[in-house]
Amino acid sequence: MSGMTTAMLDSPVEGLEATAPQNLSFAPNTQVRAFLLHRPLGDLLIYANEHSHRGLDSATRQYLGHWHEAMVAGRESDLPVFVHDADRDEVTRVMAVRGGFTKRHKLGSDFEVIPMPGHTPGSTAYLWDSGHHRFLFTADSLYLGGDGHWRAAVLESSDRERYIRSLELLRDLEFDVLVPWAAPADGPYVDVVSHAESRRRLGQLIERVRAGADS
Repeated sequence: MSGMTTAMLDSPVEGLEATAPQNLSFAPNTQVRAFLLHRPLGDLLIYANEHSHRGLDSATRQYLGHWHEAMVAGRESDLPVFVHDADRDEVTRVMAVRGGFTKRHKLGSDFEVIPMPGHTPGSTAYLWDSGHHRFLFTADSLYLGGDGHWRAAVLESSDRERYIRSLELLRDLEFDVLVPWAAPADGPYVDVVSHAESRRRLGQLIERVRAGADS
């Protein structure tokens, strides 16, 4: 994996590798990463940051969770990039997009694309069954707060009602590792959790957002 070996720092959970973190200029205590998924059907790169533009020798595709990732990465990817059609125009200001999508679908038997509009119109989650874990990638529609709580990111431009429906969809998914794009600089950046606990936390978050909270 010579293309990005120097940027690969960590393997937080078996089967998953993370790029070096990037501190956000507008939120310096928050870091974002991209993740490499090792799959027999072809490795995938999920998300983007300033370390992900070169791609990995083993990666065959790059999937973005929403258009903000491309703006932060700020440069072209050398991998075929895929993003929801609703966020595609914003992404193409920075990088070429090989393909878009609008509906929930699978790539092989282990990787599922799950649109979850709200944070942005094209926000998308990805569910990957590695054989050891079920990883849920949520960009920053669902991310880790420094207080240990799961957080949403309801912006002025977000659609709150669609956001709530998307969080309700996530609540019903079975996964045991949450892998957001954004996480606190001084804390963990993935969360290993039981299905019962994920339902509890998402239920609490849904109630907060429904009551008018933004995170």
